[in-house]
Amino acid sequence: MKRLSRAICTSLVSATALAAALPAAAQSVPNAPTGPVETQYYANGSYATTTTRSTAACDSKGNQCDVFYPTNIASLNTRLPLVVWANGTDSTPDNYTNWLKHLASWGFVVVATRDKQTGYGNTVLDSLAYMQAQEANPASPFYHRIDFAHVGAAGHSQGASGAANAMFHSNGAILTTVTFELPSQTWCNPADNCLLTPTLTGGSGSIFYVSGTADSLIAPDTQSGGTQLNSQTAYYNATPAGMLKAKGLLKGANHNDITGTPGCGLLGFLKACSNGVYGYMGFPTAWLAWQLKGDATAGTAFKSGTGEFFTATAWQGRVSNIP
Repeated sequence: MKRLSRAICTSLVSATALAAALPAAAQSVPNAPTGPVETQYYANGSYATTTTRSTAACDSKGNQCDVFYPTNIASLNTRLPLVVWANGTDSTPDNYTNWLKHLASWGFVVVATRDKQTGYGNTVLDSLAYMQAQEANPASPFYHRIDFAHVGAAGHSQGASGAANAMFHSNGAILTTVTFELPSQTWCNPADNCLLTPTLTGGSGSIFYVSGTADSLIAPDTQSGGTQLNSQTAYYNATPAGMLKAKGLLKGANHNDITGTPGCGLLGFLKACSNGVYGYMGFPTAWLAWQLKGDATAGTAFKSGTGEFFTATAWQGRVSNIP
């Protein structure tokens, strides 16, 4: 992918007061949840979380990995699903701490390579292999604590391509992907640093495309012309009908709102966030809870035309093929 300029990647800035990220305060923050499933997963889960960093390289480029997980993982009597995370261009997991800790609070183990160029998905798959080695190591806190039958991927911008590429090249090891601001193929140079049409149409799994209405430059909802997939709608339509899929845009969110801390006060200003991470907490977490933890109620939220997702006031451009 072309290295996007920081001005383009950060888009426009609007400062927003930092607000409490609790359901009781939901109506006072941007992109607040309005239904029961979104409200449930918008709040943090029941687990306290811990973050650790690998002492040695965990991918083929020599990067370390950060792992976010429930603090009491060693005492749990169950294996936890794994989510592999892919960073956007020139970013590290430090830019997504709020979102990644949120997932861990819901009982996911999240591994994130510190690679800043993740579009191919190879280092994302390396991070999966690292966790497989950790799970088999009696000295690791993850020894016999990860459920590798339930692995998902998620990523932002270039990392959205990396997460999807990792799923499609995982030979079925990764079951689902959530893409945040998946870039238009216009930005891809070399081309295979993005999610390419043949890879998408020949793949399997499930995918939830998430973008923002203020991200009209890098991940717009409407095709700008040509034969490349240059919109979220084009990617959704090109996704095989045999795959479970959904798409939606957060109102007013720009390219970097996933980096909110959780809002857009001073720190948000430095990251050029518009609304904050609030809107990304509910339905994306619910999607992963459905696909990886078997929460059927969360799954009904995405039912085509009638699920809660389709009446949520913070979203538009919604579509799914969920029966």
